[in-house]
Amino acid sequence: MTIDPRPLPELISFLETLPEPHILCDREYRIIAANTAYRSANAGGRSVIGRTCYEVSHHYSVPCDRAGESCPLARSLQSGQRERVLHLHHTPRGEEYVNIELSPVRDEAGEIGWFIEKMEPMQVARGVADHRAMIGRAPAFQRMLELVSRVAPSEASVLLQGESGTGKELVATAVHEASRRADHPFVVVDCSGLPETLFESEVFGHERGAFTGAVARKAGLVEAASGGTLFLDEVGDIPLSMQVKLLRLLETGTYRRVGSTELRRADIRLVSATHRPLQQMIIDGSFRQDLYFRINTFPIRVPPLRERAEDLPLLVEALLDRVAPRRGLSLSSGAMRVLSAYAFPGNIRELRNVLERASLMCDGDVIGPEHLAEEVTINDNTGGTRLDGAVGRAAMDAREALSNGDGVVDLDELQRQALLRAVRSHTGSRRELARKLGLSERTLYRRLQALGVHVPRTE
Repeated sequence: MTIDPRPLPELISFLETLPEPHILCDREYRIIAANTAYRSANAGGRSVIGRTCYEVSHHYSVPCDRAGESCPLARSLQSGQRERVLHLHHTPRGEEYVNIELSPVRDEAGEIGWFIEKMEPMQVARGVADHRAMIGRAPAFQRMLELVSRVAPSEASVLLQGESGTGKELVATAVHEASRRADHPFVVVDCSGLPETLFESEVFGHERGAFTGAVARKAGLVEAASGGTLFLDEVGDIPLSMQVKLLRLLETGTYRRVGSTELRRADIRLVSATHRPLQQMIIDGSFRQDLYFRINTFPIRVPPLRERAEDLPLLVEALLDRVAPRRGLSLSSGAMRVLSAYAFPGNIRELRNVLERASLMCDGDVIGPEHLAEEVTINDNTGGTRLDGAVGRAAMDAREALSNGDGVVDLDELQRQALLRAVRSHTGSRRELARKLGLSERTLYRRLQALGVHVPRTE
């Protein structure tokens, strides 16, 4: 098959009229044309003609699919269709997440000869420390972010599921800011903080005299969110009697203020979040199944911090800038090792609290292990939510045994001994051990490999 390497000059001229960054590539990944928007946003104004897209965008020496990422060009060659992916690109401003939409262009014989690639930066997330956006590079974070980028432009209801402290409200904000409603309100309803007697009034509003104390008409949060996004945080805490009213709002797009017969129309996009097991609550009769189906159009799992080990240094840098913005604090390598070994049951919220306390304990510029809270440094877990008691005692024993005369602890050896003791006392599967240690199974596997220890994976 022979492909004419010369695209129509009209095609190249058309790209120049587009406001978004666009490039034209051939089947060998070479950039044939780049419009002004691309050159200014992604190349610092320099020419990229003749270079490969993967070298310019990723600084790779091989195509993306050979470097562990999804390559839209390779996928398009296989499918013959338009392809969309989310990638982390190098730009003059640092690494940024970019939504890529790649379209194949066919020649007169109907064969794919070129590809037009459109790039739209995802402003709500970064691959470097940034106090204004979500931060992360871990695969679990990127999978979540790709789902956000796909659902945000639509009107679909989104359900965010994840543990407490994982940043579900930040993800909900990202969905809103990447949507067509970004210029309209983003209104948060804290369902766990509203008693049943006030829920209907706060959400739907009330008329004057509707109940004792209603001395004036009040617009509800649904009305306040008109044209924008209504975020129901901890939706699993909505009283059962109120769930039917919320269901009616979602099914008909209408509602009534308390004490009114006037039917009002709602113009909202719904995003919900919960850490509760809603499906189990349905079985128990504490959550309506029909409401669950309404809010769960597009589920997104927000990963816990223990599944984002690669992101810890980025998060630490960004959070230190928030809790102590004028001090320029950093973590010593020993303190980072301690944090890396800790399970963080409270996730990013707990990490922020740990760093804020450490910043107050530290008088210098570098936070060391001695500035961290005791429950972090010894990985104790008497409460049973981080490590089991045996492992906690093993860590404490190792801490005492491995201290030198000055009380300084070899943290690497401490963690190694604690893990070995946990393995020796464990009789179940690797998955059960990972759960006890508060680690992902993948992280546990890497640490066991380094020690030359084998624990069976099967249950």
